[in-house]
Parts: sequence; structure tokens; C-alpha cells
Amino acid sequence: MTYTSLVSRHVAPLLATGCAAIALLAAPASAETLNGALAKAYANNPTLTAARAGQRAVDENVPIQRSQGLPNVGLTGSYSEQIASASNNVFSPDRSVSLGTSVSVPLYQGGVVKYGTKAAETRVTVGQAELRGTEATVFSAVVGAYMDVLRDEAVVGLTQNNVQVLTVNLRATRDRFEIGDLTRTDVAQSEARLALAQSQLESAQARLISSRENYIRIVGEPPVDLQAPPALPGLPQNVGDAVSVALVENPDLEAATGRIKASGYDVRATKGARMPRVSATASGGYVDYLGTLGSSVPNTSVSQGATTATAGVSVTMPLFQGGRPSALVRQAQARQSQAMEQAVAVERSTVAQTRSSYAAWNASNAVIRSSEAQVAAATLSLEGVRAENSVGTRTILEILNAEQELLNARVQLVTAKRDAYVAGFSLLAAMGRAEAADLRLDNVTLYDPAVNYRRVRNQWWDWADDKAPTTVATPTAATPAQTANIRESDTSPPRRPARRPGTTQ
Repeated sequence: MTYTSLVSRHVAPLLATGCAAIALLAAPASAETLNGALAKAYANNPTLTAARAGQRAVDENVPIQRSQGLPNVGLTGSYSEQIASASNNVFSPDRSVSLGTSVSVPLYQGGVVKYGTKAAETRVTVGQAELRGTEATVFSAVVGAYMDVLRDEAVVGLTQNNVQVLTVNLRATRDRFEIGDLTRTDVAQSEARLALAQSQLESAQARLISSRENYIRIVGEPPVDLQAPPALPGLPQNVGDAVSVALVENPDLEAATGRIKASGYDVRATKGARMPRVSATASGGYVDYLGTLGSSVPNTSVSQGATTATAGVSVTMPLFQGGRPSALVRQAQARQSQAMEQAVAVERSTVAQTRSSYAAWNASNAVIRSSEAQVAAATLSLEGVRAENSVGTRTILEILNAEQELLNARVQLVTAKRDAYVAGFSLLAAMGRAEAADLRLDNVTLYDPAVNYRRVRNQWWDWADDKAPTTVATPTAATPAQTANIRESDTSPPRRPARRPGTTQ
């Protein structure tokens, strides 16, 4: 009996088992798309929801700064009892009640309010750009996690299939050894290769579990039947175009430029500490002695209450403050210098990220083409080695090597497809084109940070609090621990995304 006929005899039960598994999976759970995963993360990722809350806190700096230039109104009241008084003081009341009110209107504060408000408004714009950057970072993590699960599911499927094939090989080798057609060495080689494949399967399953748990951490829900991702839109034709777009649209670079502008306003605001303060003031009061104010003239009553009112202008001119104003100005100037240097660092990082992502995307596409050719050649080679073994011109070891080469080529192809997609999305993120508005997420209402800013920027009422905050993102402790189980359809490598017209892949 030939090796080929022995393999066929043992493979038939595996095919039957596979058909039964497919029948059991005929009604799968609802499939998940990349667009759906991005939409879930957009609504539920704690990093993103926390960044939105942080931006709302930044918005409040504008009314806080503006409040320093608005009138200040106060009301005071007191009640007092005279415990002891001098015996010769006939005008001392036993008790009194007083009420008073005061109004102070700032007229001039040396530019502190004006430039402090401008700095706060600029930092709102900076925060909005940083929020866009956070969106891109979270979406990049989602894409990476999504593609990791797809890759690891495919690798587990390929490795499982390899274990099955090597198991059949070992059975066939033992059968041939029993009839004296092969030696004990051939059996040992098959056993060693099967043991290696089983250890590779264990490692692949562990990586799949880790990828699925990471997916839950980012998206908030377990991955279920992930579909092949769509083609990436708007990828550049060359690295020069990519860098040109990134220098204009990258949100981190926009935020860095805004921080320079805000720190300039800080310098001008701190210089106002040396300028005079001018305020208009008014106050009024009423005191009632509750009938306890006596008179030194017999049979003569005195008024038991009094009303006062004053108005005027106050001017405060600082003359010496121990060097504090100059120290504050120098500190603000140093921070402006820091912001300028940081902007250069962000610019360098943006250019480097764009160029490296473009290079990685191009390289991964080249690896895909090479791996596809390698898989085709390795498949043909394996078929040829098996056929030649059946006539005695190839050894069992050569079959095992050919099978391993085919497995390696398929795993490399799957990995290259994952790397190409992740690198392409990273390139879009560096260019500032990987945000919610760019991705057109399904059934998602975009979060507009300007809505909250417009709501609070002119708030002046002291009791306009918001409701007590609640958690937006949901915990994942209740989600089941992930396993390495895969669907039958996951045993084949995922298809490469369709190429969009005008793009290079």
C-alpha cells in the first residue's frame, strides 16, 4: 500500500468530521464588522469617554477667568449680645441686628482678565484638537485589536490543520513501518514534528485568547465572527503627499501650535500683576438695636435703627511685591519656550510616524505579494514531494519539511495582511484622517465638544451646576473568559481587503 493511499484512508474521517462541524455552525451569531467595532469603542471606550470629560473641565476655565471681570455682590448679616459694658457708657445697646450689602465692579485689572480669558479660550481649542488625537489613538488600537483577532484565529486554524495533517502522516508512517516499508527513524521524525506542531498550536491558542481579551478591553464586548475589514480610504500615492497632509491636519501638531499661542497670552496676563487695579464700589447697611439703645437725656427717645450707604472708586497700585511679579513673568516665558520646543518635537514625531507608517504599509504590501507567491509555490512543492514519495524518490523528512514550509508561508501571509492594514490605518491617523468624522461610523451620533463649550462659556449664575456624573463606559468583569475556539470558516486565511481605485496595495 502506498503512502498516498494510506493518507487518503486516514483523511476521509477528518473531512467527515469537518462537514459535521460546519453543519453545527450553520446558524452563527451575528457577525461583527470593523465599522461596528469602531462604533462601539467610540461610544464606550473609557479612554475616550474620560478624554471628553476632561475637555468639559477645560471648557470651564473660560467662565472661571471671565468671572474675575464681573461684578461681585455680597450680603452680610450679624446678631450680637452685649455681655458686659462700662458703667459710665449709657449709649451702649444690649443687643443689635445688622444687615449689609456690597457691590464691587472691576474697571481695570491690568489685562489679567482679558489675556487670561484669551489663554483659556485658546486652550479649549487645544483640548478639542487633543480630543481628536485621542479618537485617532483609540481607533488605531481598535483596528490593531480587530486585526490581531483575525490573524490569530487564522493562525490557530492553520496550526490545527497542520496538527491534523501531521497526525495523519504519523499514522501512515507507522503503517508503513509495520509492513517494513519505512524505518524507526522515519517514525521518530514524524513524532517529533507532530509534537512541535502541538506546541505551536498551544502557543497560537494562547495568543488568540490574549488578543480576544485585549479586544474586549478596547471595544467593551467580546469579538464574535469578525468579518474581513473594508479597504482603507484615502491612502496617499507617495510619502511626500502623506507628510504634506500630516503637517496640516495632524491634531497633535495643531494642539502643539495652540499651546504656544496660549502660553503667549499667559505671559501678557502675568505682566498685569504689576499694574494698578481700579474698581467701582458701593455698599449699604442697616442696624437695629432692638429697643436697647438708651439716651442720657431723661424722657427723650433715640432712634433704634440706622441706615447707611456709600459709593466710590477704589484704586490699588502695587509698589513692591518682593519680586513675585517678575518671577511669574519669567516662569510664563519659560513655559512659552517649553511649548515652542515641544511643538518642534511633535512636528518631528509626526513626520517620523508618517514616513515610518508609509514605509511599513509599503513593505507589508510587498510581503503580501511575496507570501502569496510563496504559498502557491509551497503548495505545488508539497504536492510534488508527496507524489515523488509514493514512487520512492522522496523521504518522509522531505514531506515534513515541505508541510512546514507551507504552514510558515501561510502564517506569514496572514501576518503580512494584518500588518499592512494596521500600518495603513496608522498612516491615516498620522495624517489626521482617522477620526470619527472621517470614518463615517454607522448609527453613531458624533460627539461635538463645541456644544458643551457654547453651553458654559457665558454662564454667570452661581447655582448652574450639572447633574451628578455617572459612568459612561461599562466594566467588562462580567464578560466570559475567552477561549481559543474558532469557527470552521476561521481555519482559512482571511481574504485581503478589496483594492480601492487609485490606491496602491
